[in-house]
Amino acid sequence: MKNEERRINVFKVFILHSSFFIPHFMKHLFCIILLFLPSFLFAQSELTNNSFVQEEKGMTIFDALEKAELGKGNVLVHQSDIIRSLVGARKQGVNVEEIDGEAFLKVKGFRTQVFSGNQRASKAEALEKEKEIKEVFPDVQTYVNYDAPFWRLRVGDFRTREEADLLLHQLRKAFPVYGKEMYIVPEEIKIPLY
Repeated sequence: MKNEERRINVFKVFILHSSFFIPHFMKHLFCIILLFLPSFLFAQSELTNNSFVQEEKGMTIFDALEKAELGKGNVLVHQSDIIRSLVGARKQGVNVEEIDGEAFLKVKGFRTQVFSGNQRASKAEALEKEKEIKEVFPDVQTYVNYDAPFWRLRVGDFRTREEADLLLHQLRKAFPVYGKEMYIVPEEIKIPLY
């Protein structure tokens, strides 16, 4: 008899606890679903809006690889059209800036600082040094900036410090007079998007 009563009591306790636990659990589950449902719906609408169709705004990487150039080998890319439509030339979005019809990606990188001065003649000196560097290195980008009270001449757009260091050595070799005041600085750089 006592065993049966004990079993009935255990069963009653189980029923009472489960009747409290199940609705409580369901309420929490419902809240969690409501919390994450908008993000799932937004992600789905984002996918359908983009629809992975590339607009013809520029040359894709596949076009650049397959382009025949004098003195270079020929590359033929074999892949399905679906892959070609998924990969394309992104020339808009976050950190993309357009200057004179060219698109640039702005990222953290390095430049070589050639000159920094805060005298009256510093602007003219920075522009003169920029002109001299452009004569020897015409393909390297130069930037003359005024950040009060300094005029600065910085050169190059490099993703790594090693790339900037290579230019620094070339500049020191070409312009030994400027050598002591040249060094590498971290800065937001512009990488051209082709």
